[in-house]
Amino acid sequence: MNGLRVASLMAATMTTGLVAGVYAIYSNAFMPGLAKTDDRTFVGAFQAVDRAIVNPLFLALGFLGAALFMLLAGLLSLTEKALPWIAVAFVLYLVTVILTMAVNVPMNDALKAAGDPATIDAAAARAAFNESKWVAFNLFRTVLALVSFGFLGWALHLTGKSAA
Repeated sequence: MNGLRVASLMAATMTTGLVAGVYAIYSNAFMPGLAKTDDRTFVGAFQAVDRAIVNPLFLALGFLGAALFMLLAGLLSLTEKALPWIAVAFVLYLVTVILTMAVNVPMNDALKAAGDPATIDAAAARAAFNESKWVAFNLFRTVLALVSFGFLGWALHLTGKSAA
């Protein structure tokens, strides 16, 4: 049981770090880079990247996998000192999932539904997308996911200390 507890906590930590990294890349490279492009390039590139990221590997192992691994780690750590850290990490991560589903995904879907940037008014589609709102919510997701990742790292530390 101890091995499964440690393995699930390690998987939760790694997958949460992966998702935090994805959010951070959007905040630090992808969106700032796209901000400097013309409207047609912005719409086309964003649509292409959004279609690419919605894939079974990222969804199962990263985005949803992190929450499931955290839940499993928490259930296997009910009597452990790491539990409060896992629980807070789970709540913070859950907020990122809710924000993603309530804010970022609908905005992404609306931009994809606007159509082919070669045949639409790309400037109107970009304006309707509301880049600054998307960027602000993504930054918030990034911070929450990074804090969650840190708490899981601390939980791993506590788990290692209790095993020693």
